[in-house]
Amino acid sequence: MTAAAYQLRDATPRDAEATTDLFLAARRAAMPWLAVVHSDDDTRAWITHVLLRDRRVRIAEADRQVAGFAVVHDGWLDHLYIAPAHQGSGAGSLLLDDAKRLAGGTLQLHVFQRNQRARAFYLNRGFVEAAFSDGATNEEREPDLVMRWTAPP
Repeated sequence: MTAAAYQLRDATPRDAEATTDLFLAARRAAMPWLAVVHSDDDTRAWITHVLLRDRRVRIAEADRQVAGFAVVHDGWLDHLYIAPAHQGSGAGSLLLDDAKRLAGGTLQLHVFQRNQRARAFYLNRGFVEAAFSDGATNEEREPDLVMRWTAPP
């Protein structure tokens, strides 16, 4: 599949189940070492009753299936997850370009230091590693870092 095969749209409450399933599968596939701090049911409730209600969630869809999603809020990329079957197909780049557009001139994100694949993805798309942390402020207590993108002049 190529990026052209995906359609971007805003999520609706009907996307809660597919978005939750994708979130859980993508995290488990990409970061099997990450501490699990919420049950699947708690995650489903959070996505349904908080994330989809309080944030603008952008969906990459292919053949009427959710292939990925992104959330931009106050200049931060809070989430970017791609279904394992769609990784490497352009869906992530499409969502990231959309996130940059929505954010304006600057976009920041947190990424776990051990998530080398994500770090490389963002570095290859113009982000720089701006600040490192020992993880004391995230729920998983996993060392992370802030990455930052600034639009070219």
